[in-house]
Amino acid sequence: MEYMTESADRTPGHILCCECGVPISPNPANICVACLRSKVDISQGIPKQVCVSFCKQCQRYFQPPGTWIQCALESRELLALCLKKIKGPLSKVRLVDAGFVWTEPHSKRLKVKLTIQKEVMNGAILQQVFVVDYVVQPQMCGDCHRVEAKDFWKAVVQVRQKTLHKKTFYYLEQLILKYGMHQNTLRIKEIHDGLDFYYSSKQHAQKMVEFLQCTVPCRHKASQRLISQDIHSNTYNYKSTFSVEIVPICKDNVVCLSPRLAQSLGNMNQICVCIRVTSAIHLIDPNTLQVADIDGSTFWSNPFNSLCHPKQLEEFIVMECSIVRDLKRSAGAGMISKKHMLGEVWVQKTSEMNTDKQYFCRTHLGHLLNPGDLVLGFDLANCNLNDEHVNKMNSDRVPDVVLIKKNYDRTKRQRRRNWKLKELARERENMDTDDERQYQDFLEDLEEDEAIRKNVNIYRDSTIPVESDTDDEGAPRISLAEMLEDLHISQDATGEEDGLYCVLT
Repeated sequence: MEYMTESADRTPGHILCCECGVPISPNPANICVACLRSKVDISQGIPKQVCVSFCKQCQRYFQPPGTWIQCALESRELLALCLKKIKGPLSKVRLVDAGFVWTEPHSKRLKVKLTIQKEVMNGAILQQVFVVDYVVQPQMCGDCHRVEAKDFWKAVVQVRQKTLHKKTFYYLEQLILKYGMHQNTLRIKEIHDGLDFYYSSKQHAQKMVEFLQCTVPCRHKASQRLISQDIHSNTYNYKSTFSVEIVPICKDNVVCLSPRLAQSLGNMNQICVCIRVTSAIHLIDPNTLQVADIDGSTFWSNPFNSLCHPKQLEEFIVMECSIVRDLKRSAGAGMISKKHMLGEVWVQKTSEMNTDKQYFCRTHLGHLLNPGDLVLGFDLANCNLNDEHVNKMNSDRVPDVVLIKKNYDRTKRQRRRNWKLKELARERENMDTDDERQYQDFLEDLEEDEAIRKNVNIYRDSTIPVESDTDDEGAPRISLAEMLEDLHISQDATGEEDGLYCVLT
């Protein structure tokens, strides 16, 4: 009777652990969690510390046997790479869950928390959670080894422009920086009439050529040279060269079109001024304000050259200026510029102020000029023009003077310029004073032309105090709203490590 009372007092459905005697729920092993964990470790054989190779130059991780992949911290790709490092031992257990444990970004450690299950002792399933520590070891990949060698390249893009001014190259440099087209280059070398871009793969060079075709009017040729070959595996090693030639026309050039091209553009006058070079050549007729855009294919079909050297620009003073309101247009005329006003001016060279010789001309700068202003232009009447199209023209249709732009005090503009541009890191030849003058011309063009400015990232120069946007001379300036802040962002954080535990199901 006493035996029956003790049996009735026990909780139904529980047994005693065969090792320590603690009441537990029945399981196939008849043993509690603590005793089973002390006897069996299902994570045995799985390494708790693994090494992962990381290339600091290209920010890629090594995936055996010979692949380098780009992975963000705590991403799926990085988790898959970490699990593949212990793929063999993990095949003996069942992986239930895996995830990252937060670590400091600069600690060179990756921690992955794993949840695994395995059948032990008479069919009992043991679940265990533990952390595998991955040590990130620096190792330079093969591609970065070749980059550091400086002499290794598989493709080169040679960009050339047969002109004496580098305005187009300065504009192209800003486009390359804005769209990050310089990131895959091994090195950039500047030579007298262009730039050379070196690449480790032909695909990157082809991408650069396509970018150039979309941004500037140009043409290109491709060639390759055999370096080595393996007749057994039928593999060949080539070095590819892409030659890109930009049209030899820059902003503020005076050009003479062929009669056929001028007629196809809406019966324009042959003597025109280049006001802008972007993906096309933008021309304006200073006699009628008619504008036209010429793309690369049209230019190479009907080529033309600049009539005057940039150093032939002369300074004139405006003696009289009047706006032409009513202009008779011929049949078939093209589009008229809305940003300019046609003016008839009398000008005199500042170097001939002791004489009474003056020049009459029409100009597209009528909205800017007033009597007494200084303006830069080309004296075609006293210039030796060696151009086949000009030689065939009637002398009455060649203007004596072509005005290019209004002249402001350059020293004052430089002192008030509170913005800056970024530059490509490249190997330079000796930079002379003429290059500095051309760069200042490009900066002034950015201030004067909003259409070019919108394609360029302009950064505020914090070393220059902010002044009013107005100028005593009326010189154009870039507003603060159009500038970007050159920020340097840093981040820091701390965290704690997670522990491990075991449960029995």
